[in-house]
Amino acid sequence: MNHDEIANVLAESLPYIQKYRGKTIVVKYGGSAMINEDLKKYVINDIILMKCVGINIVVVHGGGPLISSYLKKLNKETRFIDGLRYTDDETMDIVQMVLCGKVNKDLVKLIESFGGKAMGLCGIDGSMIKAKKISTKVDLGHVGEITQINTEIIQNALENNCIPVISSVALGENSEVYNINADTCTFKIASALKAEKLILLTDVPGVMTDINDPSSLISKLNLDETRELFKDGVIKGGMIPKINCCTGAINAGVRRAHIIDGRIPHCLLLELFSKKGIGTMIY
Repeated sequence: MNHDEIANVLAESLPYIQKYRGKTIVVKYGGSAMINEDLKKYVINDIILMKCVGINIVVVHGGGPLISSYLKKLNKETRFIDGLRYTDDETMDIVQMVLCGKVNKDLVKLIESFGGKAMGLCGIDGSMIKAKKISTKVDLGHVGEITQINTEIIQNALENNCIPVISSVALGENSEVYNINADTCTFKIASALKAEKLILLTDVPGVMTDINDPSSLISKLNLDETRELFKDGVIKGGMIPKINCCTGAINAGVRRAHIIDGRIPHCLLLELFSKKGIGTMIY
């Protein structure tokens, strides 16, 4: 890249930096970007740059693969029912240790190592995320659905110039602990914060009319168009819960929701600060 190209890229980013300064953006961190060491560095670099230009960045994470690996070490079977992990008492202990301990603190440590200032939180802290047992035909154990988000502790972290890093574990009415789907957790937090944007990092380019053809990516979708794609069967499988999270967030007052490919280096910067962007934006 020559000097002119570098200057053009920087100049193009200016209106976006001005637009998002002081706004809140909630990022769901997961997929390959959470496992691959090189991709981790790109994402953390992007998050810190976003913070440096005045964006209130909130990071929410799960940690399914690591939970499964720890359960395997303990010779404990992992069972999924309709895509949700069956969570008995022992499994919930492991979920809490892995998500609130290992994954959360490793992520905080990584942000700090890049010169950022992060605060690791889980839904239990300050009764941030309240939940009740999820209502399904089959008993899923300690799997919850969110009943309330208390944003006070998140706002306190942001006011102290920290990046809140939140794991998807919640507190029940009688002090029981619940495992929460991380995508759902992200959209509920974004909605409660009335965020400018919700961004889901995934392992696909976005919504495609042909799942095997990346060139069939749909860059922008409004809610009506999204409903049509559901009817036509274009949105299916693992994309369904992600789209439901995005549309739920839009309906709750979040301005834009994005599904982007976390396997692309600097995916967050490309989506936020360039005209072309990547992934699918729902509005």
